[in-house]
Amino acid sequence: MMRYLVTRTASWLAMIFIAVNITYFLACAFLDPRANYVGRRPPIPEERVDALLTPLNLNDKVPIVERWWTWLTNILTHWDWGQSPTGASVNEEISYRIFVSAQLLLLSTILTVVIGIAVGVYTASRQYKRADRAWQFVSIVAMNTHVVVASLLLVWIAITINRATGMRIFYVTGSSTTGVEGFFPRLLDLGQHLVLPTISLVIISYASYHFLQRSMLLDNINADYVRTARAKGLTKAEAIRRHALRTSIIPVATSVAFSIPGIFTGAIMTEAIFGWNGMGRYFIETISKNDIHGAVGFAAFGALCTAVGAILSDLLVVALDPRVKVS
Repeated sequence: MMRYLVTRTASWLAMIFIAVNITYFLACAFLDPRANYVGRRPPIPEERVDALLTPLNLNDKVPIVERWWTWLTNILTHWDWGQSPTGASVNEEISYRIFVSAQLLLLSTILTVVIGIAVGVYTASRQYKRADRAWQFVSIVAMNTHVVVASLLLVWIAITINRATGMRIFYVTGSSTTGVEGFFPRLLDLGQHLVLPTISLVIISYASYHFLQRSMLLDNINADYVRTARAKGLTKAEAIRRHALRTSIIPVATSVAFSIPGIFTGAIMTEAIFGWNGMGRYFIETISKNDIHGAVGFAAFGALCTAVGAILSDLLVVALDPRVKVS
């Protein structure tokens, strides 16, 4: 097992290294930091722009191979992913925004998975009954609801409740309120900011796990080993829980493992609507500001999260399916 993990990790690191370096060259080809200074009034002299971009290793007049080598050397020797055209450190931006996105998406992902699996098991065990058809209708509506629609509806409901009660129960924008002191007041403040975006993400996301779990469980619920378990005296619920669910949950567990990149790379639309300065908004900002180093750093972090998800997926399959052997 350890040899397998080391081999998989090494292969993923090699792929990440190659992909990130290719991304750097692509970012240099399509993003132009010099464009940030075009159209200024009064115009900025070209020599002044060169003086601003050269210390940041963003001057396009310097050969791209030389800029790439400087960028790569700084990463390998100092773990410095460079600076944006405004002089902000990519390391500091990403390290802060990772925490913001994780706050927003970790809870919603857990709730999405738990609700989706629970509803999938509930409906599969009641196939074609009223509960099954009702949940399918609700999930189809949720799956086809855009995050913007769900978020704006929740914002309207929250504002209505706040006005009706005369209290600020829900916060519509931002991840925290400045000036809040103390552990429990800060925890309450975080909860008030988290409620709306978390609900909106759960609404649009749980349905995929519902349908996947329902489909997988229906494929196994009438299998020979489940019928054998019921013939030995187990009830239908016990047979599903002890036997059918363990096999049918494997694809769902794999899907959950690959959702890790989404947890830490942010939700662009949700962060924009609710004013959270997470990784999703950071990615949009790097493109709009022609931030080569920021875009490459974001891509590298996303690739790393994907690698972690892939390795966890393999481990989950081995843990859940005793038929799988790892040599």
